[in-house]
Amino acid sequence: MSLSFPNRSRSYDASARRIRFIGHDGMFEVPFLVEVDVFPEASTEAGYLAAFDAGRDAIQQVAMKAYGYARRRMYILTANDFR
Repeated sequence: MSLSFPNRSRSYDASARRIRFIGHDGMFEVPFLVEVDVFPEASTEAGYLAAFDAGRDAIQQVAMKAYGYARRRMYILTANDFR
């Protein structure tokens, strides 16, 4: 199976300063977290979520690349993953 993102929902975790979204590999959910440092132009929850939405395609591409390297319980994407 390959990774897909049929659900467009995402949420902001203020305590961890990350945005959470879910991918799917067949029937398995694959959780991803994106650190807010990826969005330097944003500084609020609404700003982070808007920046995530604007960059969704690129974020999902980075997520697929990370998922292809190794199978983990959760993936944390940082600014380094986007370079």
